[in-house]
Amino acid sequence: MALGHGRQRYAEPSAEAIRAGDEPAFTELASRYRHELRVHLYRMLGSFTEAEDLVQETLLRAWRKRADFAGRSTFRAWLYAIATRAALDALASPARTREVAMAVDSAGAPASSAPAEVAWLQPYPDELLDLAAPDGGEPEAAAIARETIELAFLAAIQHLPPRQRAVLILRDVAGWSAAETAGSLEMSVASVKSALQRARATMRERLPGRRAEWGAATAPSESERALLRRYVTASQQGELSALAALLREDARQTMPPDRLVFDGRAAILDLWRPVLEGEEAWGEWRSVPLAVNRQPAAANYLRRPGEAVFTAVNIDVLRIEDGLIAEITTFGPELLSALGQEPVM
Repeated sequence: MALGHGRQRYAEPSAEAIRAGDEPAFTELASRYRHELRVHLYRMLGSFTEAEDLVQETLLRAWRKRADFAGRSTFRAWLYAIATRAALDALASPARTREVAMAVDSAGAPASSAPAEVAWLQPYPDELLDLAAPDGGEPEAAAIARETIELAFLAAIQHLPPRQRAVLILRDVAGWSAAETAGSLEMSVASVKSALQRARATMRERLPGRRAEWGAATAPSESERALLRRYVTASQQGELSALAALLREDARQTMPPDRLVFDGRAAILDLWRPVLEGEEAWGEWRSVPLAVNRQPAAANYLRRPGEAVFTAVNIDVLRIEDGLIAEITTFGPELLSALGQEPVM
C-alpha cells in the first residue's frame, strides 16, 4: 500500500503547525515513524549500524526543512522521501563508497554469492522489526515479511545502483506509485518505470530460486525453529556428524566482511572439523537461538581450555530449504549488544 495514501489512525498536526515549528508535534510524529524509517534505510544501505546513524540525519534534515512540508502528502510519506534522498547522498559520498566485489571459494577460485560479495552486510533483530509495524498502527504499516528483509534480499539489492535500489524499494516494498516515486527522486515517470524494470531483472538473477515459496512469513516456521534447536544442540556438543545431517549437499557458508564462500557440505565440514574435533578443537561451545531478519539464527560462544568465561565468537543466520540448511551467513560478534543478546557466562 502506498505510503502517501490510506486512512490515518492518528490525527496528524496540520502542515501549518509543522511549518511553524511546533517542536512537540514534530517530535511526536518523528518518534512514531523512527523504527520504520530505520528499516527503510537498512534496506537501502544493508548495514544496521549505518541505518541507525542515518535515521538521526533524516530527522535533522526534516526539522531543518519543516517549512517545505506543504501537506500534499502525509508527514510519514514526506519523511520517507527525505530518508531516501539522505541514503542516496550517503551512498554517493566517498567516505561511504560501497562496491560489491567478486567472492572466492576456499581454493581461491571465483565464487558467486550475493552475501559474500557485500562486505558491509549486517543482520537486523526481529524485535526491532516488530517495532516498525506495531499492532494497531496505521494501515500502511504492514507487518514486515521475510521476502523484503531476509539476508538474501538485502544482499541482492545491494548489487543495484543506488537510484535503481531506491526505485525498487519505493515501488515494490513501500508500494508507492510511479508518479509518487518520480516526485520523491526527482525523476520522470518513464525513468522510474525503466529503472524498476532493470532492477527487477537483476534481482531475479541474484535471489535464490526457491525464494518465491517463502510467501509473507513474518517469523521462522515451527519446522525451522525445530531445525535451529538441533543445530544449537549439535554445535554445543561438537557433533560434526549431527551437523552434517542438517546441511544440504549444496549448502554454502559465507562470512561477511570476508569475501569467502565455502561451497558445498564437504567444504563447510572441512571448515568446522578442526574447530570441533581432535586435539586442536577450540574448546567448549554454547549456542543461543536468535531471531534476525525473520530467519532462524544462533549466537555462538566459546570457552577455551583454561578460561573461566565464554567469549562471543560469531552469529550464524540460517536459510532453510526442504527441511535442511541451504545457507549459513556468519557475522562477527560485535553486533550482539545491538541485537539485545546478553553475554553467556
